[in-house]
Amino acid sequence: MSADFDRIPIVDISGLSSADLATRRAVAAEMGAAAREVGFLYVRGHGLDEALFEDVLAAAKAFFAQPIDRKMASYIGRSVNHSGYVPEGEEVFPGGTIDRKEAYDLNLDLPGAPAEAPMLGPNLWPDQPGFREAASAYYSAVSHLARRLFRGFALALDLPEDHFEPHRRQPPSQLRMIHYPFDPTVQDREGIGAHTDYEFFTILRGTAPGLEVRNGAGEWIDAPPRPGCFVINIGDMLEAWTNGVFTATSHRVRKVAEERYSFPFFATCDFDTVVEPDPRLVTAYRPARYGRLVSGEHLFAQTARTFAYLKARRARGELVLPEDA
Repeated sequence: MSADFDRIPIVDISGLSSADLATRRAVAAEMGAAAREVGFLYVRGHGLDEALFEDVLAAAKAFFAQPIDRKMASYIGRSVNHSGYVPEGEEVFPGGTIDRKEAYDLNLDLPGAPAEAPMLGPNLWPDQPGFREAASAYYSAVSHLARRLFRGFALALDLPEDHFEPHRRQPPSQLRMIHYPFDPTVQDREGIGAHTDYEFFTILRGTAPGLEVRNGAGEWIDAPPRPGCFVINIGDMLEAWTNGVFTATSHRVRKVAEERYSFPFFATCDFDTVVEPDPRLVTAYRPARYGRLVSGEHLFAQTARTFAYLKARRARGELVLPEDA
């Protein structure tokens, strides 16, 4: 990772939709440079209708404005695929503190089907007019964006453009709708501590500043919302898949007084996808740096260590995680 980057690069990805391979490769080269040197990038030219974001933001505001008992009717602990309302204090990272935030988590919706694996199955939807429609439309649009980005990252690695396609039949990618309430007494300090994301990459849209990215010199660089842009950051699994060619950069969220909403979409591969360094990215000069893991098992194991209802199930012996997850 570059020791001295002082800004997050902006990449226009409209060329990824071009019929010309050379144009797609040129965009992919910019994406790859950002993924190698920074681990973060803004993307514009994505083609998503701004109305989709406005609709999902309005749905989130209406939901979180309800009394707590109405919100708890959709409590995540009642779901079969880890979807639903996440009250303040439900999610705590090991060794961390309780953040002043609430969320609604959604996964790939498989209505009418039993959960095939943790985080797969029918979503738990709130009884709120328009919520399901707005969230589903946004989830679908960002899923299509994720597919284009997977193809771009494959080209950036000089792999076949469809390299990731066989591993994305029913990926348990998650959309989080996060609400940070207004708090006039809070000091501008660290909120969510320095971390990397578990999945392949994250597609983020937010309404207020607070996100910071750590460069190689240990300095914190602001990554505020930019009009018409999404923030993309590389996750642990893509770093492992690329044998460290791409960087999962540490980032954090500062606590700020203003109310804000954040919509991270954690793009991943199928539950049973084996994640390990691609042989084409392993050389005598760059030996394999990461062990083997199963994508969904790793994701769910990390989730089970942070959510109170899953911790309780583990304590009662109702949930047993794979030993190597």
